Amino acid sequence: MIANKKEFGGGLVMMVGFWIVFALLLSPLYPGQGKKVNMLDYMDNMYNSISKKSSYYIPVVREKAEAYKGNIITLNIKTDENLSAERLTTILQQAGATVQAGDKEIKISGDLGVILTAVLADADAMFANDGQAVSAKYGAAEKQIMFDWSNALKSMEKSLTKQGKFKESKIFYQARTKTVEPAYNYYGIEAQSIKDKAVLVIASLVGYVIYTMWFGFAILFMFEGWGLKLEH
Repeated sequence: MIANKKEFGGGLVMMVGFWIVFALLLSPLYPGQGKKVNMLDYMDNMYNSISKKSSYYIPVVREKAEAYKGNIITLNIKTDENLSAERLTTILQQAGATVQAGDKEIKISGDLGVILTAVLADADAMFANDGQAVSAKYGAAEKQIMFDWSNALKSMEKSLTKQGKFKESKIFYQARTKTVEPAYNYYGIEAQSIKDKAVLVIASLVGYVIYTMWFGFAILFMFEGWGLKLEH
C-alpha cells in the first residue's frame, strides 16, 4: 500500500522526467566534428579542447632547447618492433643527425639543439592539426612519425642517462612529455580557451550537481510515499 500518494506521485514524475532527460542526453542531438553527437561526447570534446589549450608548452621547451645548440651527442639505441631502424634513420637524418644502422641498434651522432628543433617543429605542426606537413616531410603517416619520435626520445634519454649526461637526458624527456606526446594525443582537436567556454563549463558543473540531486530526491520521495522512512 502507498502511504502518501501525492508524495509518491511526485517522486514518480521526477523519476520519469529523469529518464526522459537521460535519453535526450544520450541522443545524437548536439554539434560535433562533422556529425551530431550525444551530450557526453559533446562535453568530452569541449573539455579536451580546453585542456589542449593549456597543454601547449612548445614555446617554453623551444626556448630551453636553444641552450643546447652546438652540443654534440653520440649514442646508441636498440631497435625492435616499436623502434624500426629504417623509420628512425629517416626522421633522425631529417633532423640533421648522422645515423649508422646495425642489425639490432643504431648509432646516432648530431647536434642536440638541432635535433630538438626538428622534433619541436613536428610537434608544433601536429598541435596545429597540420599533420599533412609532417606526413609530406617524411613520406609516412603523421601519427606514426610522432609515435616514432616518442620512442626515439625515450631511448635516447636512457642512453644519455647511462653516459651521465643528465641535463641532456632531461631536455629530451621534456620534449617528449611536454610536446610530442600532447601533440599526438590532441591531434585533430581544436584548442579553445576556458574563457570562451566559461558559461558552458559552469552550466555543466551546476547541471551535473542538480541532475544527481534530481535522481536522489526522486528515489527519496517515492520511498517515503510508499511508507519507507530512514530513521536514526
